[in-house]
Amino acid sequence: MHFDFVLLIIIFTYLRKNLQTKILLPELDKLLSAGLIISIVFLAMELIVKPTRNFTVWIAHAMLLYIIYVALTKKEFKPVKPFIYAILPIVVINLIEDVTKLISTSFYNEWNSYYSAANTCAVIWVIAMMFINKKQKKALEIERQKAIERGKELKMSETLKAALEVQVVERTAELLGQKAALEQTLEELKSTQSQLIQSEKMASLGELTAGIAHEIQNPLNFVNNFSEVSNELIEEMNMAMAAGNVEEAKALANDIQQNLEKILHHGKRADAIVKGMLQHSRSSSRQKEPTDINVLADEYLRLAYHGLRAKDKSFNAAMKTNFDDTMGTVNVIPQDIGRVILNLITNAFYAVNERKKMQPEGYEPTVSVSTKKENNKVLISVKDNGNGIPQKIIDKIFQPFFTTKPTGSGTGLGLSLSYDIVKAHGGEIKVESKEGEGTELVVMLPLV
Repeated sequence: MHFDFVLLIIIFTYLRKNLQTKILLPELDKLLSAGLIISIVFLAMELIVKPTRNFTVWIAHAMLLYIIYVALTKKEFKPVKPFIYAILPIVVINLIEDVTKLISTSFYNEWNSYYSAANTCAVIWVIAMMFINKKQKKALEIERQKAIERGKELKMSETLKAALEVQVVERTAELLGQKAALEQTLEELKSTQSQLIQSEKMASLGELTAGIAHEIQNPLNFVNNFSEVSNELIEEMNMAMAAGNVEEAKALANDIQQNLEKILHHGKRADAIVKGMLQHSRSSSRQKEPTDINVLADEYLRLAYHGLRAKDKSFNAAMKTNFDDTMGTVNVIPQDIGRVILNLITNAFYAVNERKKMQPEGYEPTVSVSTKKENNKVLISVKDNGNGIPQKIIDKIFQPFFTTKPTGSGTGLGLSLSYDIVKAHGGEIKVESKEGEGTELVVMLPLV
């Protein structure tokens, strides 16, 4: 049996499989299939008909040299070049061996042992190259998976950024008085994102961008809602003035004034959120400061609730609070701890809302937030009566990119980032959950 035709069959089969020519390169697949069939036919001829040796051996060499030449010169074959380099020594040695045999049989017989040794070395080379290639492929696959994950985070970040920009542009058009302030807010937000791109990993950028969008959305919703109401009141005031009802017009003017004060308040709040995120992005300038945890928790509870209500009018849940008034202030970075509290509360609202969808009757969604001073620690508890977390995955919830939410609904970085923030404060997060009953997450921070 002639080894060259076996090698040709291996080469053609390998190229078709690894280049996926049947799907990606149909024209090339036809040529490779033809070469494979020809190789099989000639191999069968050697086994059955046994034609003249000189006739088949040079056909095999010609086919081998041609396919190697094509593979090394055509860009379509780039992924399989390591394989071609691996088999090249065997092809060259066999060609030299057959040329020597053709020119001088005595010389061939004299050097036959060297040819055998060279063939052995070539086989070892093939095995070594295949082993190295396998390791390289594995490493490349790992890098490819990482790149895919980074791409997903980047895509999500870009989507959130684009959505935020569209909302800001659409809604600020209705508020001429607030237009300049909101445009400045958007520019500061872009500046923050640009700084984060330079200083943090791409996955962290996606999570922080989502956090910025989530936090700034609420005051923008308030500004938009109060503006719409003010427009309606102005129409009513014009009608009252046209009807000569001065008292009613004055009352409506007072309502409009109150709404404008609220618009100004929430506009300043949006500005404060952006400035807070700018401060958050500058790790060297962030400083701990005495913070009333009760006020912080209550603020983010309401912010999360109204934010979800603005997105989903059907969403509703009971909110319970139990704050320890004797706790005083705690030295923390308020922006960071606020992010942690907001993330835990938002997850709790998501959990009860999901259970409400599954159990619309006889179930009252409830989220409880409490604080407590215990020894030299401050405990912040966020508890819900949702579906709970299965025990088999409860140890994974703080891992980056792990999420139980549907694709596109979560990045899997919220709890991971919260865990890192709490650890940086010298604290810890504990979780207790029972399936069908609910989940409680407790943040423990040191007082000193």
